Amino acid sequence: QEQLVESGGGLVQAGGSLRLSCAASGRTFSMYAMGWFRQAPGKEREFVGAISSSGSKTYYSNSVKGRFTISRDNTKNTVYLQINSLKPEDTAVYYCAAGGPSPSGTYYTTPREYHYWGQGTQVTVSS
Repeated sequence: QEQLVESGGGLVQAGGSLRLSCAASGRTFSMYAMGWFRQAPGKEREFVGAISSSGSKTYYSNSVKGRFTISRDNTKNTVYLQINSLKPEDTAVYYCAAGGPSPSGTYYTTPREYHYWGQGTQVTVSS
């Protein structure tokens, strides 16, 4: 079982950057595909991006492609979300999630494919 804790959120001006971290406590982190989602007030949870268990493959939603980068360090049981060129519309609570165990090279894009979720970290972008 994985317990996930996000950190790194905050208030930032438009055009700025943040790096979110998601630390996992389980012993099988390297077996799980990881994903990032976000939820703005009054909106449904939105897929942001995902990374395979080995880190060999990543996938992003069109709305963040080119600005967001997901990476992971399996030796530290941590996945990261680097967010650049922040826009006010990026304001949301950001969640990391673990899905699997999954075959190497596999990632998931829908919430129902993820079994474990963090509590979320708030990102607020001011214009």
